[in-house]
Amino acid sequence: MPQIVLLRHGQASFGGADYDVLSDTGHRQVALAKAALDERNIAPTVVVSGELRRQLGTAAAWTDTPVVDPRWNEYVSNDVLHAHGFPDTSLDESVGTDSRRFQDVLDVALTAWIAAGAAGPAVEPWSAFVGRVGGAFHELVGSLGPGETALVATSGGAIAAVAVAVLRLPHEHFLAFNRVTVNAAFTKIAIGRSGTSLVSFNEHAHLDQANLVTYR
Repeated sequence: MPQIVLLRHGQASFGGADYDVLSDTGHRQVALAKAALDERNIAPTVVVSGELRRQLGTAAAWTDTPVVDPRWNEYVSNDVLHAHGFPDTSLDESVGTDSRRFQDVLDVALTAWIAAGAAGPAVEPWSAFVGRVGGAFHELVGSLGPGETALVATSGGAIAAVAVAVLRLPHEHFLAFNRVTVNAAFTKIAIGRSGTSLVSFNEHAHLDQANLVTYR
């Protein structure tokens, strides 16, 4: 049975000069994720990555030449924030490095983004985001043969969107999945005759013992 492993990127550099690079903690998390998958004999036959550097840096634990598909990129948080009531908020300005406060503000904007659907004022409205991620997911599903495994280095929002779609949940459930997705955690999707099934979500036991569980 083919399967897809969605791996959230390791911790990025929140509050740093360049958010879109793995932190030292992020590199350690990714190494532990690879070791955990190796121990379970999960060897990807194809490695896919979004084009963001934190995603590419995560994929590099498996290969320097992943299949790069920008449809696996994260939504642009500043776009969502600016379009839905927080025009002065950015990753390094009014919210600063307070990750919890940032998430609270972002959740308000994400709720409005989802509710606005295709008519929203963001550069990438909610419907466009789920459309591109869904397109990448379904194309990958169709490309896998029996017994093949695809590893996708992506982001929490993309993983949450896939989980909601596979479980056929209302879009509003996206926030619950998005908020709890752990850096370098993996989510498994099995592909069978009846379609796709969510086998696991947000597995991160490999990070617990090392006290490396982070959310941003």
